[in-house]
Amino acid sequence: MQKLLSCAGFLAAFGNVSLTSVSAQVSDPDTYFSEAREAIEARKAVKRITRPARNVILFVGDGMDVTTVTAARIFDGQSRGEPGEENILSFERFPHVALSKTYTTNAQTSDSAGTMTAMVTGVKTKSGVISLTDAAEFNVCEGSEAARISTVGERAKLAGLSVGVVTTTRLTHATPAAVFAHSPNRNWERDTNLTEEALAGGCVDIARQLIEFSSGNGIDLALGGGRSNFLTIEDVDPEYPTQKGGRRDGRNLAAEWASRSPMHRYVWSKAAFDAIDPQSGAKVLGLFEPSHMQYEADRGADKAGEPSLADMTAKAIELLSGNRDGYFLMVEGGRIDHAHHAGNAARALTDTQAFAEAVRVASEMTNEKDTLIVVTADHGHTLSLQGYPAKGTPILGLATATYGEADELPEDGFARAGDKKRYTTLNYANGPGSILYGEKAEDGGRIEPTSEAVADLNYRQQAAIPSPSETHGGQDVAIYALGPHAYLFDGVVEQNYIFHVMDGALRLERKIDKKR
Repeated sequence: MQKLLSCAGFLAAFGNVSLTSVSAQVSDPDTYFSEAREAIEARKAVKRITRPARNVILFVGDGMDVTTVTAARIFDGQSRGEPGEENILSFERFPHVALSKTYTTNAQTSDSAGTMTAMVTGVKTKSGVISLTDAAEFNVCEGSEAARISTVGERAKLAGLSVGVVTTTRLTHATPAAVFAHSPNRNWERDTNLTEEALAGGCVDIARQLIEFSSGNGIDLALGGGRSNFLTIEDVDPEYPTQKGGRRDGRNLAAEWASRSPMHRYVWSKAAFDAIDPQSGAKVLGLFEPSHMQYEADRGADKAGEPSLADMTAKAIELLSGNRDGYFLMVEGGRIDHAHHAGNAARALTDTQAFAEAVRVASEMTNEKDTLIVVTADHGHTLSLQGYPAKGTPILGLATATYGEADELPEDGFARAGDKKRYTTLNYANGPGSILYGEKAEDGGRIEPTSEAVADLNYRQQAAIPSPSETHGGQDVAIYALGPHAYLFDGVVEQNYIFHVMDGALRLERKIDKKR
């Protein structure tokens, strides 16, 4: 696998790109013209694959809207010393693209629970609710059992396929949980999160639902974070001796998994993960952090080591491919979303770059004739690209000025806002980078960013509306698809449409009927 340049390494290498070299770049019109013609011919040569899919891989970049993709595309190219704008991320090469409407039944701007439920069940539901229909009430156990709806993961197991979940968040977090769990509250991740009404009503926490997943012969693989939700308050964390688990029901769910059969393995370090024979057919529970896994930019400093998203994706494909009937795999780049909430574009883009690498690995390990790969997002964020920076301007840096903005360029080459201060190309509509939550200048306005400040990995982009955490955005997100039935992703579709393409491509209804 290609080595990803860390955000810190990128900033060190390209954070001080010469403005002279940026403005001096000349584009060849003949190249643009001929490349467009070649693209048309390539598009004409794309053939619809109408045969059934043996496998389906659903990639979800949590919070990865089109703006994030654009910025990550430039970032990825610039990390290799290129201007960045002409770069193409792995999934942007897929031949079929559509837009997905991300609203939920009760929200214009949605959350991951409601949106992921749409993608894996085929129906839209309320925000905060996991794999239950709109008949369920948020945070109410009573009546939730009647609102259960089968997920693509459950249906795949009933049809005889293998099922895996890979994420960089807690495995009990909303997006991965929607594949295997049903809950009227996405926050019921372990027993201590359940309300008295939920306990009395017999509702079960999400971690326990993963271990007790009963469809078919149980889930085959789950890799991510969230170890504390599987260990008891008496269990010392294997990586951080000063920490313990969070369950009070006395059940060590990780140990329960490992005790099921000689094929069941529980791992928590990269060394143990690497030691798993990919041809063994092992059923693996990997819990690499007490909570979420590290951001890609910080992963190298992890005490016990953590596999990358690409590493986990490759191992999952190898293990699940042993089933001749095929598999369903969900892979989430979950911390793109968390970095956006923190107003930290550097980590969001680095995690998007790692996500694109995982997609590249998956597409190279599989055959488009029998494997449908769908790449999308659950919702957007408020990230924006602003100003008129020159082509090749470092995407995480200060916006440069162009002749289109003023009769004379400023001496330092950087653009100025109405308050006469410099600004960055990337900013958020709201978030902790606002004046209320960030630093104020002596004049009471915003701090003028410097090249040195914005080159810091921890830099928070400035925001217009004050908020302790940046919010989601309600815009459409893109769907990129390759393989059998991928041609059905065209135009603007409802988010629950994704389930129906995957379910139909695998012909799950027919396979389930045969098993009955």
